[in-house]
Amino acid sequence: MIKIAICDDEVFIRKYLRDIVKQELNVQADLYENGEALLQSDIEYDILLIDICLEKSEYSGKINGLETARRLRDSSHTVIIFITALKEYVYAAYDVEAFHYLLKPIDEGKLREVLRKAAAKTREKRTTLPLIIKVKGAYRRIPVEDIYYIENDARKVVLHTKNEEISYYEKMEVLEQKLGSAFFRCHRGYLVHLQEVCGYDRTSITLKSGESIYLAKQKYNDFVTAYMNFLTR
Repeated sequence: MIKIAICDDEVFIRKYLRDIVKQELNVQADLYENGEALLQSDIEYDILLIDICLEKSEYSGKINGLETARRLRDSSHTVIIFITALKEYVYAAYDVEAFHYLLKPIDEGKLREVLRKAAAKTREKRTTLPLIIKVKGAYRRIPVEDIYYIENDARKVVLHTKNEEISYYEKMEVLEQKLGSAFFRCHRGYLVHLQEVCGYDRTSITLKSGESIYLAKQKYNDFVTAYMNFLTR
């Protein structure tokens, strides 16, 4: 699930953007009145829609949208979309590698187009950024393209990769969200990398490695749809 935040000091704009996000991407968005509240959140968002001027916020420090984005950029790969009435800040937006810059009053058609492109970019990034895991107290970076599938093992998961099997404490649901649409939860105990699939029937999936994993019968139709979408994107 794509995680989206909206930061604007106008209540009407926040709610308007939230409704468009819900309609276009079928996901919920978290709303923030000011930059400080956003920066204090422990959630790493995939997409941020933020106003550059946050002057109406009750927060006295008045961290503007540019400064908020700059601080956020230091520690995240969030896709940043600026929404503002001020044309003169467009060049400053490049300093924080903004994905897009939309002017108020908002052109709804353009907003929807930018949201679709931002969501596509997010899905693409999820397949290229390494998976960072903690194994026996040490952090490791695992290339996502090296993962064949992931298996549940009680309170742990096992990454089956090109070179090794790695067991560590994590929830399958967390990995499912992190890895995005290139992976599919084909069974309660399995999360498969769609690029590694070479065949399937109603009860199993065959991988390019020659291994076979379970496919839950109730997941069959959704799997076929996800796999076809993956092959044609």
